[in-house]
Amino acid sequence: MLRHLDVAHDRFGLSTPFRISRGVKTAADVVTVTLREGGTIGRGEAVPYARYGETIEDTIAAIRAIAPALADGAGRQDLAALLPAGAARNAVDCALWDLEARLAGTTVAALAGLDEPVALPSAITIGLDTPDAMARAAAKVATVPLLKVKVDRTDPAAQIAAIRSVAPLPRLIVDPNESWTIDTLRSLRERLIEWRVDLLEQPLPAGEDHDLATFDSPVPIAADEALHTAADLDRLAGRYDVVNIKLDKTGGLTEALVLAGRAHAKGFGLMVGCMVCSSLGIAPAMQLGGRASFVDLDGPLWLSEDRAGGVTDHEGMLSPATPGFWGN
Repeated sequence: MLRHLDVAHDRFGLSTPFRISRGVKTAADVVTVTLREGGTIGRGEAVPYARYGETIEDTIAAIRAIAPALADGAGRQDLAALLPAGAARNAVDCALWDLEARLAGTTVAALAGLDEPVALPSAITIGLDTPDAMARAAAKVATVPLLKVKVDRTDPAAQIAAIRSVAPLPRLIVDPNESWTIDTLRSLRERLIEWRVDLLEQPLPAGEDHDLATFDSPVPIAADEALHTAADLDRLAGRYDVVNIKLDKTGGLTEALVLAGRAHAKGFGLMVGCMVCSSLGIAPAMQLGGRASFVDLDGPLWLSEDRAGGVTDHEGMLSPATPGFWGN
């Protein structure tokens, strides 16, 4: 039976601005894919990211270009030959997973040989701001299991110290989003121990991270912008301890599962992350949550209004979407 493709640009306003070292967002712009086969539909979502040269318009055009192949029955295993890793492939791949599970009367977890998603501790992110403003934001969530703090190179010591002064208990991820230099990292080495940082995420620019090979880090360092697919792993060995898997980088859950398996085999720790998105982008990523040491899937928590039936947070514990939302 032929499949019909719908692709749309959806926008979700944020309840508060989301600031990182590269800029500020006030809305989440996503691409939503719907695949229909008979009376059954599958959905997927992706966030085109300017850091990787992606736009909403180009992503939609790339998806529409493969509509004939999808109509003729192209499946998940065909996508790598049709689209490069990135947002466009992610939206289609996740829609195919959802459609396949519904047609089979089962769940994505069962199809993938995974445990069904359950509530898990997911990072609550403190966006970049003045140290005082960051401390006020952190004080409101000081008892959650895991915090993530966005910093830049202006005064990261004050930013991190402000968080720890009001939230001494949670595990802590520090994310400079490529904004540090190796000199910044060296100057903060001992402070990272003092602040009990559990993970340092992509401190240096992805193309300038060679100095990490000789830096004796007191805390694990995670590759984010430096990692896209399993093909990157050999280059990252010796520089990073953990890899941050995001479906918008891998091009969907299919490649993410391959990447997770190969990264584990090579001795990397696993983190699963996200862009600022709706729950339709998070539900597929939660399939990997049980395999990750660090989960950072709070994207929908920044929205003023999420898709109905999406994931929910209670004191830093993220619960899966309601049955029937995606993949079940």
